[in-house]
Amino acid sequence: MLGLFRSVVLVAATVTVGLMAGLFYAYANSVMIGLGRASDRTFVEAMQRINTAILNGWFFVCFLGALVLTILAAVLHLSEDRRSVLPWILAAVVLYGAQLVITAAVNVPLNNMLDAAGDPRHITDLAAVREQFEATWVRWNLIRAVTCTAAFGCLTWALVLYGRLATPGGS
Repeated sequence: MLGLFRSVVLVAATVTVGLMAGLFYAYANSVMIGLGRASDRTFVEAMQRINTAILNGWFFVCFLGALVLTILAAVLHLSEDRRSVLPWILAAVVLYGAQLVITAAVNVPLNNMLDAAGDPRHITDLAAVREQFEATWVRWNLIRAVTCTAAFGCLTWALVLYGRLATPGGS
């Protein structure tokens, strides 16, 4: 029963981290590129609406659940016979944690600043508001995409190693 629980947690950690990596990747490779071509008003209004819409239960289940599940997966692999998987899970914890720090220290404050600018119809200098937000947010989102994708890769490799342990004759 513990083996099944260990497997489910590792798969769930991998899936949730993968979903977050995909979210940041999608922003880096489509959303922000598309919005980058929009007018200042469209850009500011769209980002304000996106930043409000993303704050929902499904997002938080993956965003925070990924960290909880990855830490739980590490705990479940502390036994001597599972240690070959542990370094990869711990690397994923560190990488995903880095993404959380970046989000809290850079992206969320920028989102809050953009929201505090108010209704785009009443902002007198939309270009200045956009300039204070866009380049920094995009750069740090790309770093989040890379760190989260690396965490996903580590968990994927952990699954490969875990599968080898579960296979008769595996190492």
